[in-house]
Amino acid sequence: MTSEQSKVYYVPAAILLAGFIIAGAIYLTGKDSSPSQNTNQPVKKQVASGISIKTIDSSDHIKGNPNANVAILEYSDTECPFCKRFHTTMQSIIDQYGKDGKVAWVYRHFPLDSIHPKTRKEAEATECANELAGNTGFWNMIDKIYTNTPSNNQMDPSLLPVFAKAIGLDQAKFNTCLSSGKYAATVEAQYQDGLKAGAQGTPYSLIVLRKALTSPVEKSINDLVVKSGLSQNISITSDKTKIVLNGALPLQAITPILDILVK
Repeated sequence: MTSEQSKVYYVPAAILLAGFIIAGAIYLTGKDSSPSQNTNQPVKKQVASGISIKTIDSSDHIKGNPNANVAILEYSDTECPFCKRFHTTMQSIIDQYGKDGKVAWVYRHFPLDSIHPKTRKEAEATECANELAGNTGFWNMIDKIYTNTPSNNQMDPSLLPVFAKAIGLDQAKFNTCLSSGKYAATVEAQYQDGLKAGAQGTPYSLIVLRKALTSPVEKSINDLVVKSGLSQNISITSDKTKIVLNGALPLQAITPILDILVK
């Protein structure tokens, strides 16, 4: 074999090997999630199992009607670039479906410590904002963080008190709260809940329903999912009370499902 022929075989092999190493590292250390672009896999109905979540209640951070029949429960990481993108998607969903009380948005923390070690303190900052200004304070702070972070663990922690002041919080009380670490256990509890819910990366969301899907509605949703090519990202749980949304799904992938659910 000539040296030129060797190059033809060795270079692709090196690229493949590097790809496997990187993919393995991401899988083992935690990962940001975005919808799979692989359209070569066989399309089949996906059923999610082994999912358990803490019941949504008044202790949660909820935007929209707490009594809505449809709630989107999001497990998220403020330093995840895909979560930053999905945050705007969720804002659009609430603008469209939240006004008349049909859909609620529930946010829970899922920090990916191995790649975003700053996230936990940012999550605690949102809980301190909640302590000082209630649910409005929480959402104002989380919006502020997602708007300003460059993502990928690049936000300067010294900006958190600046954000607190900008949204009208008492800066001294905020600093005392944040430095105390009093909400570290809250963040950890939500992370553990995310694991039980099936989260492996972020964003990871569940459409939580008050009533189980009827067979015709389930079929309509499954048909939509297959048509969209997102069967690897969207699945209905075996008890038909939840729909898994895995990754930063675009608005146009979620709204057709919501249109069916809110009829």
